[in-house]
Amino acid sequence: MKLHCEVEVVSRHLPALGLKGRGKGTRAVLTLCPPLHRSPPLSRVGAERGDPHSAYLCVATLKDKRGTRYKLKENIEQFFTKFVDEGKATVRLQEPSVDICLSKANSSSLKGFLSALRLAHKGCAVDALLSTQTSVKTSEFEKFKTKMVITSKKDYPLGKNFPYTLEHLQASYCGLVQFDTRILYLKNLRKLDLSHNHIKKLPDRIGDLIYLQELNLSDNHLDSFSVALCESTLRKSLKSLDLSKNKIKALPLQFCQLRELTDLKLDDNKLIRLPFKIGQLKNLRFLSAARNNLPFLPSEFKNLSLDYLDLFGNTFEHPDVLPVIKLQVPLTLLESSARTMLSNRIPYDPHVIPFHLCHDLDAAKTCDCGRLCLNSFIQGITTMNLHSIAHTVVLLDNVDGTQAPVSSYFCSLTCYVNSSDMLK
Repeated sequence: MKLHCEVEVVSRHLPALGLKGRGKGTRAVLTLCPPLHRSPPLSRVGAERGDPHSAYLCVATLKDKRGTRYKLKENIEQFFTKFVDEGKATVRLQEPSVDICLSKANSSSLKGFLSALRLAHKGCAVDALLSTQTSVKTSEFEKFKTKMVITSKKDYPLGKNFPYTLEHLQASYCGLVQFDTRILYLKNLRKLDLSHNHIKKLPDRIGDLIYLQELNLSDNHLDSFSVALCESTLRKSLKSLDLSKNKIKALPLQFCQLRELTDLKLDDNKLIRLPFKIGQLKNLRFLSAARNNLPFLPSEFKNLSLDYLDLFGNTFEHPDVLPVIKLQVPLTLLESSARTMLSNRIPYDPHVIPFHLCHDLDAAKTCDCGRLCLNSFIQGITTMNLHSIAHTVVLLDNVDGTQAPVSSYFCSLTCYVNSSDMLK
């Protein structure tokens, strides 16, 4: 029985000596093996002459293919398996006093291997699982492939799975018409590039790729980016997203939950609006949404702080348009209650108030004075200099210089009149 993963062996004596481990694993092959029938070398820590039917854990690396052996029978102090579904676990031994930290393992293989270790610890017969090899072959370590680049349809693997150890996968110009669900099992994936294909829809389970930092879906046939993806674990991991050259008309309100985004490319789509809470993307530094159908920018766009901004080729409206007045005097009970909840940051969820009210509160408009409003407001088009939020700005083609129209909201007539950007 074998397990391919990364291993770090940490001595529990290190903290007492004021030291700590490297914190980085080494590619290794773990096997269950029988005890040595002769006195082992001193370098084989934990190996000793013993019960011929007992099993030992052998940790072999590329530098030490014969491996280090550890006794298992009545020698495992504890298993740490909280993150076993992520391919991580730790086996704590009594003698020697070490923690064997496993990571980047196939989760199903890891669970099976841990079950075998438990049996060996209890002294159960595991002869059928023992490996008779005295050393691990170099070819075993070649299975630890972390990067795969495919740039033609003929090279795309159909008859075999992707190596589960992949951290970077590029499959471009492969003619894919749908997302390959085998990719969802690559739990260590950091970078995924499926550009220049014909993919029309993304599965919600992409959020299962908990380490995914870069996602390139440019030049496909996507017409949406689902709410489920915005609410998945991508919120904590995704830093770079390329959706350029697709057919997307709008991004959902929940898109702004992807708070770790630093780079966002939306060029050459059919966007008629940007998420109006886009100002919540505090980490965003690169934004490109050229050649779309944006008539104006959302009011919270002014809250961004960018290094680079490109909005070239959009159909921006002229700011001299009449405002939309939806003021309610006096305020309705719903409006007054909503403003109170939002201004006092009172938490809410569908278990407390109806779902549709949660959605309305999530979509509340921000007045230039900072207050929030629900259905009572004045909406108009103001202008802003894009250099006020971005260091480098690509000039707009159909408005003057770097001045862009912004859809602004005012919670009252007083705010509308007193606004420094008062409408003409």
